[in-house]
Amino acid sequence: MPKKTLKRLMPDPGTIKNHKYLSLLGSRLHDNNLWHLNRHSAAGAFAVGLCCAWLPIPFQMVLAAVLAMTFRVNLPLSAVLVWISNPLTMPPMFYFAYRLGSFLLDRPQQYKHFELSLSWLSSAMTTAGPSLLLGCGVMALVSSATGFMVIHGLWRWTVSRRWKLRRRHR
Repeated sequence: MPKKTLKRLMPDPGTIKNHKYLSLLGSRLHDNNLWHLNRHSAAGAFAVGLCCAWLPIPFQMVLAAVLAMTFRVNLPLSAVLVWISNPLTMPPMFYFAYRLGSFLLDRPQQYKHFELSLSWLSSAMTTAGPSLLLGCGVMALVSSATGFMVIHGLWRWTVSRRWKLRRRHR
């Protein structure tokens, strides 16, 4: 696992702890588990971040930070992973989630076109909302579990490979 690269890209914990708006969180932000980067905190952060990335809600990063503090996993990594769903990737992600939800609910896809109006959006959410929410929920669970297992496995594999290389060079 590229631990050095991740550490270099993450912000300094002291800067974040002393931020005026984040100081509202109090002593919970000073938990060392939120800032350490090990196999468990990285895998948990991937699970939290990937889960929140699929949620069709505003302020996904805030939810990811709260969940990272709740589960005591790496906070910066959790918050950064939410940006997998950004303005460029959200439309295809949520369209895929809608199609998956429609398939799981055995409903025909109803929307072939998009209009930028409040009336179209409200009517679309009443009919397509259940499919979208189900698809997003399934994808959140699947990507969260997959991310956790992949990072956990990669970390273990990397560490065991390094140990084998050390033994060879003795």
